[in-house]
Amino acid sequence: MFEPAQRMLHFHTSVFMDLRALKEQYEIAHNQNTIDFSLGSPNIAPDPKIMESLARAVEDPANYQYAIKPLPALIQAIQKWYHTRYDVELESGEIALLQGSQEALVNLPLLYCNPTDGILVPDPYYPVYVDAPKLAGAQVIFTPLTKENDYLVDFSRITAAQRKQAKMIIVCYPNNPTGATAPDSFYEELIRFAKENDILVVHDNAYSELVFDGKRGKSFLSFPGAKEVGVELNSFSKTYGMAGARLGVLVGNESVINQYKMLKSNMDYGIFLPIQYAGVVALEQGGTTIESTRQAYQNRRDALVRGFQSAGWKIPLSQATMFLWAPIPDTYKDSVAFTKALLKETGIIVTPGESFGPEGRRFVRIALVQDEQAIEEAVRRLKQTEFFVTKK
Repeated sequence: MFEPAQRMLHFHTSVFMDLRALKEQYEIAHNQNTIDFSLGSPNIAPDPKIMESLARAVEDPANYQYAIKPLPALIQAIQKWYHTRYDVELESGEIALLQGSQEALVNLPLLYCNPTDGILVPDPYYPVYVDAPKLAGAQVIFTPLTKENDYLVDFSRITAAQRKQAKMIIVCYPNNPTGATAPDSFYEELIRFAKENDILVVHDNAYSELVFDGKRGKSFLSFPGAKEVGVELNSFSKTYGMAGARLGVLVGNESVINQYKMLKSNMDYGIFLPIQYAGVVALEQGGTTIESTRQAYQNRRDALVRGFQSAGWKIPLSQATMFLWAPIPDTYKDSVAFTKALLKETGIIVTPGESFGPEGRRFVRIALVQDEQAIEEAVRRLKQTEFFVTKK
């Protein structure tokens, strides 16, 4: 048979596919639905104006041509949004459109890394942060995020050899999966670190609008010197509920953006025009739903933490994102064992923290993708099975 390339030896089936198989087994065996907190796929619909715009544009035959050049109206809307929201001025040459921010996370290592180069990656991490370096043949250099350091990158732990090897550092705040945010001092230190070591910063800012308790998310680019050393990814998926209508942006250092556009011109023919039109409406008119979306996730966070604690599972409140980073009881060997036991006995599905790196061994990630009624049912099952009473 056809033998895959050596690079494919690094890959295996997604954890979410594995969890789906376990989910199906449970539902057949117990004749009961699971309550799935695993995959972080938003279940809050976009503003109706966004969907109406997309529907109208889909019916226009002219919109089925190649979209080699982005819509000027969308570029202008992105510039206005970054100015209004983050006080960041962007030139058109500092903006590249993406079919979702994950596109750039995969491709940037191809642009800047040779096989002997390294990429500094947070641990725990979003899976593509390590998959992309493997595709590029680059080396992954983990920067542990610990509770003791508020889940921030500790630059003092990055050795001189690692600094010399690294071509890129990936940073994500608000952070998936921990839900942590970063103070201004962190971004200032990040920029100094990048300048001193000639390292490209890639800041994943997908969750800047999902910051709770009255606080506001920030842009890496709003800090002095940021454009000199890095780029930022932003997404329409979480902010505007457009996860399936893939649209994101890569903004910042003009040299990086130009190189990225050159690579992209050899890979695709642009983003489906109806999605671009919907993006314009999202930025210009869809902001009214941002607050209600944020509040919905905060309400779910509060209901889940309060309810699960009443059932014996104490979980810290996340500062941001649509996730909770929940510690597991000491009686379990690791998060995989805990996840399987939780599903088997309660029908509740979470994602084992080991799927996000070695630092996740004693945690699971809970995605706030179920409404409060489903959360109440999960609490009822935990109490009914006495899962945390009998398994401590």
